[in-house]
Amino acid sequence: MKNFMDDNFLLQTDTAQQLYHEYAKKQPIIDYHCHLDPKMIARDRKFENLGEIWLEGDHYKWRAMRTNGIEERFITGKETSYWEKFEKWAETVPYTMRNPLYHWTHLELKTAFGTNQLLKPETAREIYDHCTALLQTPEYSARGLMKHYNVEVVCTTDDPVDSLKYHIAIKKEEFPIKVLPTWRPDKAMAVERANDFRMYVDKLSEVSGVEIHTFPDFLQALQVRHDFFALVGCKLSDHGMEEFYAEDYTDSQIETIFRKVYRGTELTHPEIIQFKSAMLFEGAKMDWEKGWTQQFHYGVIRNNNTRLFAKVGADAGFDSIGDFTVAKNMAKFFDRLDKEDKLTKTIIYNLNPRDNDLIATMIGNFQDGSVAGKMQFGSGWWFMDQKFGMEAQMNSLSVLGLLSRFVGMLTDSRSFLSYPRHEYFRRLLCNLIGKYIVEGLLPASEISFLGKLVENISYNNAKSFFEF
Repeated sequence: MKNFMDDNFLLQTDTAQQLYHEYAKKQPIIDYHCHLDPKMIARDRKFENLGEIWLEGDHYKWRAMRTNGIEERFITGKETSYWEKFEKWAETVPYTMRNPLYHWTHLELKTAFGTNQLLKPETAREIYDHCTALLQTPEYSARGLMKHYNVEVVCTTDDPVDSLKYHIAIKKEEFPIKVLPTWRPDKAMAVERANDFRMYVDKLSEVSGVEIHTFPDFLQALQVRHDFFALVGCKLSDHGMEEFYAEDYTDSQIETIFRKVYRGTELTHPEIIQFKSAMLFEGAKMDWEKGWTQQFHYGVIRNNNTRLFAKVGADAGFDSIGDFTVAKNMAKFFDRLDKEDKLTKTIIYNLNPRDNDLIATMIGNFQDGSVAGKMQFGSGWWFMDQKFGMEAQMNSLSVLGLLSRFVGMLTDSRSFLSYPRHEYFRRLLCNLIGKYIVEGLLPASEISFLGKLVENISYNNAKSFFEF
């Protein structure tokens, strides 16, 4: 019987252990997609206690606590202390066994705070006090934790109207870890609510200095901000969307739609899809011109619980896997760009595991030899960011593409304690390859090459692909 969370956690063969300890473990972290607040990094946020750093905005934990019968006041309540919230989280943890939260919780306790204790009601106070005491030291500030985990690059997620003042401030300080913005134009595509869109366009006009009356004006304003993001070091864009949009349209149709929504008239569903299709295409061309990598996170249904959404807000644990038919539109969108020779480096993340093989084969259609792995199947995302989901993604990519050209893991997190997810991924990667070697499906004589492959997926591929 193996011990839980020992040095060979998840590594089921001697070969897997060799691959991890000799090749993967030492690699720095490139976290090319996350939701960290750059203000916290710029001001080197200090955390008062373990409850604050762990439960302040973690909808994964919130969702599990609700499922375990915990009242909302102990989850997002403003009147409840962090110790009270943490106590309820400690009650929940034993019931998360086989949920990735159980692994993440104890991996974070071990790697950040050096404790191997299992979190449960009996140990809650001791663990809370131990970790809270450490959080008072400089090594456990936002920047201290990034250094602790050997982070080299972080790419945050930022709206086109964001000032990026904190990224600029960090860069001026010559902080050794690169903190770069990522272009996330979701609100520029969100024409479902006319009044909200009008307010956004007015804000965009203000920050760009472009008077916006027409759709070309709108694109010009976005181009100004796109250029600004590039000056601050941006190298990636990202889109969070339900599905891919590739409806046919004409310039005059999009102009009519833009004028209609800008004056406050709600759009029909076909008009919404046409506008999103135009925006996705125009944005992709901007990315191609700068050599950025475009990312597409698709397949989520958001804010399903309207009662709790109204009470708590977005990103609080009320989202789920969607069921969308995407293959034809995905192919049409990429083909439209490819025909104009304006398809830039791309990463696709699916939320529905049903689409694993679909994406693994789709990216092969648009590899063109210009860049190794130009089209990427992104690592298991959100609900798939766990042992089975990550293994399934790597298996599909392995048999239908080239795992060796994969750019690897990211945290997609708002927490400074989420970096062990890179370790979790690397251990699973090494175990997957090690198992094949032991079973004679890969040659043991090529262990040094396979070790280099592990290093590349863990670090080198991302560094080269994104040109960091």
